[in-house]
Amino acid sequence: MSASAKPTTPITGPRGVADADPGETADWLASLESVVRHAGPERARFLLDRLEEKAKAIGLVDEAPPYSPYRNTIPLEKQPPYPGDLVTEERLTSIMRWNALAMVVRANMAYGELGGHVASYASAAEIFELGFNHFFKAGDETGAGADLVFFQPHSAPGVYARAFLEGRLSQEHLTHYRQEIAGQGLCSYPHPWLMPDFWQVPTGSMGIGPINAIYQARFMRYLAHRGLADTADRHVWGVFGDGEMDEPESVGALTLAAREKLDNLTFVINCNLQRLDGPVRGNGQIIQELESVFRGAGWHVIKVLWGSEWDAIFARDTNHALLRRFAATVDGKYQTLGAKDGAYNLAHFFGEDEEVKALVSHMSDADVDRLKRGGHDFRKLYAAFAAARATRDRPTVILAKTKKGYGMGGAGESRMTAHQAKKLDTDALKAFRDRFALPLSDAEVERLDFYRPPEESRELRYLRERRDALGGFLPKRRRTGPPVAVPDLAAYAGFALDADGKEMSTTTAAVRLLGGLLRHKELGPRVVPIVADEARTFGMANLFRQVGIYSPVGQLYEPEDAGSMLFYKEARDGQLLEEGITEAGAISSWVAAATAYSVHGLAMLPFYIYYSMFGFQRVGDLIWAAADQRARGFLIGATAGRTTLGGEGLQHQDGSSHLVAATIPNCRAYDPAFAYEMAVILDHGTRRMMAEGRDEFYYVTAMNENYAQPSMPAGAAEGIVRGLYRVASFGADEAVRLLGSGAILPEVIHAGRMLAEEWGVGATVFSATSFSELARDAQGAEREARLNPGAPARRSHVAELLPGGAPVVAATDYVRAYPQLIAPYVEGRFVALGTDGFGRSDTRSRLRRFFEVDRQHIVVAALAALADAGTIPRTRVAEAVARYGLSADAPAPWTV
Repeated sequence: MSASAKPTTPITGPRGVADADPGETADWLASLESVVRHAGPERARFLLDRLEEKAKAIGLVDEAPPYSPYRNTIPLEKQPPYPGDLVTEERLTSIMRWNALAMVVRANMAYGELGGHVASYASAAEIFELGFNHFFKAGDETGAGADLVFFQPHSAPGVYARAFLEGRLSQEHLTHYRQEIAGQGLCSYPHPWLMPDFWQVPTGSMGIGPINAIYQARFMRYLAHRGLADTADRHVWGVFGDGEMDEPESVGALTLAAREKLDNLTFVINCNLQRLDGPVRGNGQIIQELESVFRGAGWHVIKVLWGSEWDAIFARDTNHALLRRFAATVDGKYQTLGAKDGAYNLAHFFGEDEEVKALVSHMSDADVDRLKRGGHDFRKLYAAFAAARATRDRPTVILAKTKKGYGMGGAGESRMTAHQAKKLDTDALKAFRDRFALPLSDAEVERLDFYRPPEESRELRYLRERRDALGGFLPKRRRTGPPVAVPDLAAYAGFALDADGKEMSTTTAAVRLLGGLLRHKELGPRVVPIVADEARTFGMANLFRQVGIYSPVGQLYEPEDAGSMLFYKEARDGQLLEEGITEAGAISSWVAAATAYSVHGLAMLPFYIYYSMFGFQRVGDLIWAAADQRARGFLIGATAGRTTLGGEGLQHQDGSSHLVAATIPNCRAYDPAFAYEMAVILDHGTRRMMAEGRDEFYYVTAMNENYAQPSMPAGAAEGIVRGLYRVASFGADEAVRLLGSGAILPEVIHAGRMLAEEWGVGATVFSATSFSELARDAQGAEREARLNPGAPARRSHVAELLPGGAPVVAATDYVRAYPQLIAPYVEGRFVALGTDGFGRSDTRSRLRRFFEVDRQHIVVAALAALADAGTIPRTRVAEAVARYGLSADAPAPWTV
């Protein structure tokens, strides 16, 4: 070992142990280098693997660190030539940075309350531009060949700024950023509902983008393996934030992506080291932590940490002093260094180690100030993107180190307050202009004028050329795919329409109807059954044999139940998606299928069947994002209600999902009681979504309770779809109207009979298949009348069926607030019975008595309403309470 190669300061290893024999260490390192030179890197890796195995065998080490040194994964010698015009691309990026900044600052100077984000896009601009210019494919008008890109939501202004240069958005659009009501505004984040021709996927609720990206990539493979679409050349890219990776959904499905070898998937994590309020890991290193997470999950990890200006310094660092310095520096300090100038970095980073200081002894403060992080270097990013696109048999994550607020100087660059920076003073704006050499006068800067180069300028011609080479502009959303024929209801639903008293549950009916749809020649292949490890619970085991369970590798084992009729059958072309115990994963699969009409130009019909309690309550944010994305499909909330799931208890019994569903504008929610109602609703929804292309989805609850199923009365279909129709009348003269839904409707029917036979009270019973649909219709009629006072008022469906002042008693298996949705639109006294409170374990009959929704409580509620109206004496109510053994002293169920 030559004297010049010897370290000038004592070297310590990763565990803090000093090097006792530098000469011996040098010999080992030289031997490794010799193997690489003469036998190649594969041989060197083999020897390292054997050494690691031996070290573990003799108890020397437990395991190797799950992360690599704090440097770029791709060395300079393996970096491919840059294929683009760097000068023009940097110029375009600077223009977009300015327009994005101006857009946000203008909106907040004008109104002061609109918000918006500048710093996130400032850190990610090179990432986006590299993708737009060289990787993100647009495909043809049908979506064939198109990549799917998940954009970091806080960077939306930058995407708008690019669309402005492309001519897709006007200055008027940019002027109305976050002013969607006041003018031709742009929404805050990617929202397909609000910009249906522009944004493809929503990412505004952080953490939802990563899990949806994974399942979209998997669904591409699913379509290809089933022979429905050619997705071989399509790629899913997700640009996310390092702070965003704290969300459980961000990392919850990483192992699925590796397990299914999704090499059509790349995450690009914008590691600016900052969350909304400060460092992501002030006392640690988020990049090393994320590398550990992704490596452990089986992903290919590429780190892009340092720009090209560092290459010469690394070349001189033969003893890796700089790497040791990096490893010892926590993110909180990196943030401080990023906010300071070259002189500060020389003193407080390089100057704290003599060997590191010597590496930059020839550099001035200005030279050090020009050292960039890798996420701001097009050459380094291109090498990473190209390597990711070429990776086979596993997904890739690129960890790109950037500065939050890059270019904002003292107004926000690497500052704690960067995320909240929405206004800049004139001096800061001029400094920004000067840093990026923008052709703006002082007056134009002060006015925050948007800048667009001349139409035939080198910049705009280059921009168009690059997008033409990649198939067109992005983001871009296609509104629909070709319609799909739907079978006649009678062809597959005869068992439900003509049940004639046969006992079955509505869950059984739903599964049989699904099986019928699967057998249809045209629609059947488009149906995607999805479960979260509950297929047998819901009686879907027959689908294992009928359509198979999707697996990208088929079935590599003989299942334990191979000799049975309904054995567990996995197949490469399987149709059923059995997701395991992950509601978040299952709903993400549903979203991928429910948006295939737009993403792939191929309308699919997903049915996700699950415990109803584990839907809106557990993954409600993902369902809301699905609504934003204009999803089409069925959510089947099985074992629904608070009293139909005997024995399970508090966290399994659902009493609120219909109330939440009612808050989603394009969700059509139904609670059918009878098999024929289930059939009519599924047929109606299928036709609306698959044949008519409506941007809506259906939530339908199903119960596991068997009871006698009547045949469908003539003319009932319209009322079923609208939400209310008459099912029975008892007694000569109607004195009270009873409404029921789902599994409580049989109790309501019994109550109607009891009122007539035991109390001489006439009752009409209605099935309320959807209180939310009734409420929307009534709200619409009320609004029309209010805004058109001179026109004849339209009567709502509720008003048509429930006229007059006779009391109305509504009972459901859900909280009272659900039937009370229609209370304002009923003329008579409205009494709601429901299952407010916590669920608990017991039999159905005891649960219904406890929650006061059984037939006896319904009778008492009807008699009490009549007594309040003066129709009958109150003594009759007291008599009923005593006869049925009800206790006035029992605590209300919602209090215990």
